[in-house]
Amino acid sequence: MNDTAVRLTGLTRRFGPVRALDGVDLTIERGSTVALLGPNGAGKTTAISIMLGLDPPDGGDVTLFGRPPAEAVRAGQVSAMLQDAGWVPAATIREVVELARALYPRPLATEQILALAGLTERADRRLDRLSGGEAQRARFAFALAGGSDLLILDEPTAAMDVAARQAFWTAIHRYTAEGHTVLFSTHHLHEADEFADRVVVLASGRVVADGPPAQIRALAGGRTVSFDLAGGPVEGLEAVPGVRSVQVRGDRVVLTSDDSDATVLALAKTRGFRGLEVTTAALEAAFLTLTATPSEH
Repeated sequence: MNDTAVRLTGLTRRFGPVRALDGVDLTIERGSTVALLGPNGAGKTTAISIMLGLDPPDGGDVTLFGRPPAEAVRAGQVSAMLQDAGWVPAATIREVVELARALYPRPLATEQILALAGLTERADRRLDRLSGGEAQRARFAFALAGGSDLLILDEPTAAMDVAARQAFWTAIHRYTAEGHTVLFSTHHLHEADEFADRVVVLASGRVVADGPPAQIRALAGGRTVSFDLAGGPVEGLEAVPGVRSVQVRGDRVVLTSDDSDATVLALAKTRGFRGLEVTTAALEAAFLTLTATPSEH
């Protein structure tokens, strides 16, 4: 059995003068959950389209489980949930699930699919009468139907409310626990931070970071030290040892520090504090740092 689910080697793709992918190398092992991040135009959707065999690369190579994408898709090893998937309006959720099952050699049972997608009680509802979040879950059910080794999800939780998102990620946990591989793109950075084993960041068609969420967060550098102002002055905080930046958010001040120990010790000696919190940099901070254009640095 091939332990590599996805392998991209030197992948390039142009659209006129725009280089959507610029020599992308990426390997994803079986059983992992990988988040693909990047600003609009970074190349995420192009990479997904090429992985699914929907768009040919201009250069480089792509294999899924050691096969060209078209072969892996035909063998039922790959399924996807795409943003622009359309429906037959009058069909019900159960009907499209049954249709999806018919496309795969070893599909999951209908009731298992509906339960995983949180749609058991809505199985006989027409697709044109679903809310935005319900429609996303129906797309998820369609993608789940084949029980594929690799599940590719493009912005899967768009239009879902908080409860639906929590249920969705619980379902993904169950799916990956059985050895399946999940690759998802998202603009919800906290989802990548919380649910991915690994984060891959694209910018300008290139991989600019690749590693576990904690490792990506660390690339932002430093920690944040925050505390209640309690009427105290803001002036002079930028001169506290270790401090790189100062932000005031309501009645709290947030300091970005290269040496949080030195910062806290200096504050304790010079002014004291209440409600102190010291945290590592958020994934959002790392993302902004990694994807900033040269003029933004």
